[in-house]
Amino acid sequence: MTTSSAAEAANSRPGVAAQAARRRTFAIISHPDAGKTTLTENLLLAGGAIRAAGQVRARGENRRTRSDWMKIERERGISVSASVMTFDHDGLMFNLLDTPGHEDFSEDTYRTLTAADAAVMVLDAAKGIEPQTLKLFEVCRLRDIPIVTFINKMDREAQDPFALLDEIASKLALDPAPLYWPAGSGGRFKGMLDLRSERFLPFAKKGGGPAEREDGHPDATALKSNSISNYLDAQELAELTDNAELVTGASKPFDVQSFLEGHMTPVFFGSALRHFGVDELLAGLGAYAPPPKAVAAVKGGEPIHVAPGDREVAGFVFKVQANMDPNHRDRIAFLKLCSGRFTRGMKLKVQNTGKQLSVNAPMMFFASDRELAEDAFAGDVIGIPNHGVLRVGDSLSESGSLRFAGLPNFAPEILQRVRVKDPLKAKHLKKALESLAEEGVTQLFRPTMGSDFIVGAVGQLQFEVMADRLANEYQLEVIFEPSPFGEARWIVGDKVDLEDFQSKHRSAMGVDIDDQPVYLAKSAWDIGYATERYPKVRFERAKERA
Repeated sequence: MTTSSAAEAANSRPGVAAQAARRRTFAIISHPDAGKTTLTENLLLAGGAIRAAGQVRARGENRRTRSDWMKIERERGISVSASVMTFDHDGLMFNLLDTPGHEDFSEDTYRTLTAADAAVMVLDAAKGIEPQTLKLFEVCRLRDIPIVTFINKMDREAQDPFALLDEIASKLALDPAPLYWPAGSGGRFKGMLDLRSERFLPFAKKGGGPAEREDGHPDATALKSNSISNYLDAQELAELTDNAELVTGASKPFDVQSFLEGHMTPVFFGSALRHFGVDELLAGLGAYAPPPKAVAAVKGGEPIHVAPGDREVAGFVFKVQANMDPNHRDRIAFLKLCSGRFTRGMKLKVQNTGKQLSVNAPMMFFASDRELAEDAFAGDVIGIPNHGVLRVGDSLSESGSLRFAGLPNFAPEILQRVRVKDPLKAKHLKKALESLAEEGVTQLFRPTMGSDFIVGAVGQLQFEVMADRLANEYQLEVIFEPSPFGEARWIVGDKVDLEDFQSKHRSAMGVDIDDQPVYLAKSAWDIGYATERYPKVRFERAKERA
């Protein structure tokens, strides 16, 4: 039997939909320093994927988290690139998408969220909802992604839990439904109560004695048992009981359907650093996070929905990463599967170019580590090695006729000129910049007049990461200089109107990596003035990548 006929036979089996239903693909979002990377490590530990969580707080050679694999990430202790980690746990297949927490990488985070079916929102118990958390939440809301809330760092001094719930309700317009309730915080933090079973989970900062779990915390005990006195004194017990009754009466009971529709968020408490509450969070994700759902697409010009159990294998590229293996000039496209059963060796077509790929070495990821994937189902993320064939936003399917919604590029906030210190390496710089632009690390514009490259980014840290990668991966020392331009907009309209505008603004015109015309303006005022003078030309802040 040929590879394609074997795949067709596999797709006809009823197990395809059942396998997809086992998948839980979720992202973790947070403000920087809320503990996202630490939580990621401990979720992997709870899922049995690693033996010990990475030492995020350690220095030098000891800083070795699995999700932060790039050199600059390890040096600074921050996430600047989305990574994917896949692991089996309790009969389910989890695909954890770790997103950059820093606001300068919001575009990479947005693209990653397009591949997520749910998101874990990590809040610092002392700080509550911070600006970047709010921005990322709005992206989730735009995509109707259900949110699970994890209030972290309860072992440090924290805000009143009732105030944190009120903040979630008022700022996010979500109904918070706490499934657990903390007993104190900081030095007074003694554990938390499971509001559904009335079992108390004790917290022990340095191990809990002989009757303890593998993570060093004592075993759960019934709230109304005599053994509760080992963990809570009479006053603490009364306070916890009163608060539990109060929050149960004041909060709406958790409703799975309301959560899936984006109206409600289940709330978990804990300390990722002390691996407390992490097992409960993972269990909650397994129980409540949705499996892959039908995805909107276009086929033959007609809108359709692609269901996970459909026979045809189809998916979209939401990320491209180059040089994950520094020993090879590799280029990996991250493909989120939306339907069918993918098998190794299968041929897939790229919708917008018609090119056919034989996917002979598909990969499953564990951050920068990888292994060959023999098969995969809707909800899974696989890596496809390629040399510039696949771009962010590409749609792949067996027929090549399915097109999923493209992923947007947003107008950059900072524009800078870039030049290489060694003029003899100018050609190498062009290839390297194009490669990074195809990944979505930054955006690249080439002015119509002049030979400079203009690099666009959301924030200053992106330029630092770019310089670091150019030096380490391409051996190019570069200099960033102020650009004469302050704003970039894609121009859209009828051919005659566009040509008229471009002929009168040659010194301010350029093209992006797709050769699409871009207006490079000195200021936002110039954009506004051009908009008034040329009403038939649209100046777009975003462009669909595909």
